[in-house]
Amino acid sequence: MNGEGKPCIFITGGGAGIGLATAKLFARNGWFVGIYDCDDASAAAALEALQREARDRSTDSGPDVGCCGRIDVREPASIAAALEDFRARGTGKLDILFNNAGVLSVDPFEDVPLNQHHQHIDVNAKGVVNCCHLAFPMLRDTAGARVISMASASASFGVPDFATYSATKFFVRGLTEALNIEWARHDIQVSDIWPPFVSTPMVTNIERSTAIDKMGVELVAEDVAAVVWQAAHGKKVHWPMTAKFKMLMWFIKFLPYAASRAMIANVTGYGAGRERRER
Repeated sequence: MNGEGKPCIFITGGGAGIGLATAKLFARNGWFVGIYDCDDASAAAALEALQREARDRSTDSGPDVGCCGRIDVREPASIAAALEDFRARGTGKLDILFNNAGVLSVDPFEDVPLNQHHQHIDVNAKGVVNCCHLAFPMLRDTAGARVISMASASASFGVPDFATYSATKFFVRGLTEALNIEWARHDIQVSDIWPPFVSTPMVTNIERSTAIDKMGVELVAEDVAAVVWQAAHGKKVHWPMTAKFKMLMWFIKFLPYAASRAMIANVTGYGAGRERRER
């Protein structure tokens, strides 16, 4: 086995964006990283970049930073194969499962093709269930193991134009809260990360969004990776990000529902004027 003595993290969607930034941060801090992605070429390129960085920092000609491979979180057989590959090539432990793989479409609900709604559910929700369920034996057998999943600011209130995406993040929130209680008996800490918009291809490729225009894109992938690192060493269940979003969460929590609804409608461009025009 490789990475002897190192803690190990298994990352889905690790070939780019938040997954890659997280892999880099953990590798720099001495972790053995498993970079798994639906695009195996991206995963391989990501691992090679980490190996180059490690060689630059070390006199060791072949530093052991991790492994990579293909994963489709919609397919249990693909996940099982990736986890077995990680187990065999790593230390046999799974200190952290980082459920990062996700997809996003932004448009009014009826304008998003049905197959894309299904893809959101299959990747963002069922994919997390699949990974947690199949990784459980390794997590259970690793002392102090953790599951960290990517939720979203949209897990705080259903967001227009992000309807199904938002719903899947509510699912991640609910699953996280339940497993945080259930799996405590197995010494497994379960938590999730709640960023608003992050400057990754998933967001920057969106052609239009009133919510993005009004809220802005204040975060980069490295900011989220830093919070994943905090979650890897902390006890909180939910990790919301940015002062602006934390304030929005406070209003949603304590304002009457009608006021929260009006605020979200305004932020996303669905105020009364738009509602009347579209009737």
